[in-house]
Amino acid sequence: MAEAVLIYGKSGTGKSTSLENFAEDEIYLINVIGKRLPFRKQFKYKTVCDDVEKIKRYMAKVPEYIKVIVIDDAGYLMTNQFMAGHSGDKSGGNTFDLFNKIADNFWGLINAIKALPEDKIVYLTMHEDTNDFGERRLRTIGKLLNEKVCIEGMCSIVLRSEVMGNKYSFVTQNEGNDISKSPKGMFSEIRIPNDLKAVDTAIREYWGLTPSPAPKTEEKESK
Repeated sequence: MAEAVLIYGKSGTGKSTSLENFAEDEIYLINVIGKRLPFRKQFKYKTVCDDVEKIKRYMAKVPEYIKVIVIDDAGYLMTNQFMAGHSGDKSGGNTFDLFNKIADNFWGLINAIKALPEDKIVYLTMHEDTNDFGERRLRTIGKLLNEKVCIEGMCSIVLRSEVMGNKYSFVTQNEGNDISKSPKGMFSEIRIPNDLKAVDTAIREYWGLTPSPAPKTEEKESK
């Protein structure tokens, strides 16, 4: 069973930037809204897609040697579906059906991830919401995912991105007002650098998963 890892936080807190230390041929990137990455590196294996059913098929066909899949801006899978359907016919239960479909699709995506081979890790980056009590949660569409499904409850690792001054970090444990979590001892600190390659290495070492391939280096000519 593969692992789904949630990375959530406000816009501009380093979620996409955290991909920079992966090698160009190391990950399969699913870019939901086609947004340009905040660094010059370009990944070899990538697609732009906001259709959950297509994403499921893409993930199932990712080559065995690629151990990391990233769904960047995964929250827009819900937003785009809502924006495409909310202006339609509102008679009967159509509006209710729309929210049900959005929830079903995202719930189905997490389950499809879990059906992938054990040594795959799929990272989903999402934005956060803050309620009236100052609690930080995932930004979703409708109450069904929050109240009935609880997306973060389906995942063992949930990291929150934050920036303080010019220091970008991932929060690895709940501090009382968020949903951050990780297994005991997986990370040495509550706040770690926002380096998803280092996070991936720590997860694989902790659970004994197949290491993700190391970045290729050019061989120097012998003298």
